[in-house]
Formats: sequence, structure tokens, C-alpha cells
Amino acid sequence: RFERLGLRIVAMKLMRVDEDLASRHYAEHRNMPFYPELISFITSGDVVAMVLEGESAVAAVRKVMGKTNCLEAAPGTIRGDFGLGITQNLVHGSDSPQSAAREISLFFPELGGT
Repeated sequence: RFERLGLRIVAMKLMRVDEDLASRHYAEHRNMPFYPELISFITSGDVVAMVLEGESAVAAVRKVMGKTNCLEAAPGTIRGDFGLGITQNLVHGSDSPQSAAREISLFFPELGGT
């Protein structure tokens, strides 16, 4: 789906997210009532982390993912087709280039802050 939009996969890996990485990833949600469920879900199994690049990559990825609430996500989007709920949400994408840079440094430190 991403490559069909002209995005390029720069890095990708299968990994397990431990609680430390999960807490740093979701730090901005720490005081939200759904925070424990986010941490529990992202640490419950394997994750495929990717770095994508291309024209308006953040906006393009968010369009392919669909709205966060899978009940509001359009059919044909990842969340619309496969989402289980807001916190058990099959896919995550950065909401800005700044968030992308922060998240890339968390999941791909070997890229040196790309």
C-alpha cells in the first residue's frame, strides 16, 4: 500500500517492543486513561517497524492508515480494513515530521537520527 503511493521503505525490522521503549514511544499519552492499554498492546507481540520516505510522506502514510478510530476509518484504509479499536490499532504512524524524527531515533537508533 505504501509503495503504491510512491513511498520508499528505507528501513524495516521485525521486533518486540519492551516496556521501556513502549513508554518512551507513548510518553505524550502517559497521563491518559488509555495509556496502560496502549503499553499492553504494543508489548503483546511482534511489531514491524518501518521508515518510509517520499513526497509528503507523513500525510501519505496517514491517508493510507485511515482515521485512528477504525469505526470511522474508510474502507480500503489499513485501519478501516483491519482495525480492532482505538488502542488495539493495527498500525501507527507519526503525526508530523518532528514526531517521525523522534520515533525513528527510538526504533532505528542505528540510522543516526535520520
